[in-house]
Amino acid sequence: MKIAMMARNPNLYSHKRLKEAAEARGHELHIINTLRCYMNIASRRPEIFYNGEKLEGFDAVIPRIGASVTFYGLAVLRQFEMMGVFPLNESVAIGRSRDKLRSMQLLARDGIGLPVTTFAHDPKQTEEVLKLAGGAPLVIKLLEGTQGLGVVLADTDRSAKSVIEAFRATNTNILIQEFIKEAGGTDIRALVVGGKVVAAMKRTGAEGEFRSNLHRGGSAQVIKLTPEERSTAVRSAKSMGLEVCGVDMLRANHGAVVMEVNSSPGLEGVEKATGIDIAGKIIEHLEKVAKPNATKTKGKG
Repeated sequence: MKIAMMARNPNLYSHKRLKEAAEARGHELHIINTLRCYMNIASRRPEIFYNGEKLEGFDAVIPRIGASVTFYGLAVLRQFEMMGVFPLNESVAIGRSRDKLRSMQLLARDGIGLPVTTFAHDPKQTEEVLKLAGGAPLVIKLLEGTQGLGVVLADTDRSAKSVIEAFRATNTNILIQEFIKEAGGTDIRALVVGGKVVAAMKRTGAEGEFRSNLHRGGSAQVIKLTPEERSTAVRSAKSMGLEVCGVDMLRANHGAVVMEVNSSPGLEGVEKATGIDIAGKIIEHLEKVAKPNATKTKGKG
């Protein structure tokens, strides 16, 4: 196959591994800087240009769209879809997962375990929202945050009100969630490929840090999932419509709760923690499902 990978940094571990895995299996993979693409949105003749040349002849596209370029990245991916190029993850599915509020609503609709999550616009409702979330300690999240950025732990209702008021003063949308104390600063990242969990790791935050993201100094180790956790991860991926994703969960007293579904999960932490060739499994899955014009949405939505 001739594969396009939308990625701004070809030197990232995940991108190098995917390229190596594709080439090892006899495929041709081109890393394309998402922001250097431009499009001709012509009736019945959609085109993408890159560095002055028309992109043609691709069988599949692997979108590795950074959170900061989601809007433009999804536009490029939709153009690929309209050209009949098979996407590993579809644009609509990525859009669902990137919108934290929408993703939580979809997961809740499908009966997947979540921390108590509240959302409101009117600042006069702050006290009611805090009460609805169970009171402090509370986690306050920016809807657009990523890699642990834009996430604040408020120890008291007073500090929670101060943080909420500060965010609202800048017209920023936030979610307010209960703090799962029993998780002890650890979470679980399950990698789902083609409806199956292929690897899982436990991430532990740095000392004094409640966020367990590896980008924030956390550490990772292999973990055995319970049947409930495995089922939760698979159902979460299905709820978003993602073929490949990382599902972040916490172990609460009442079972697994999902914090986020990541459509472009990093591979370095989980491959090194588990020793599993995740990149190879992703390419192997792409070989099975990639067909011309097989996009479910054909770029709609």
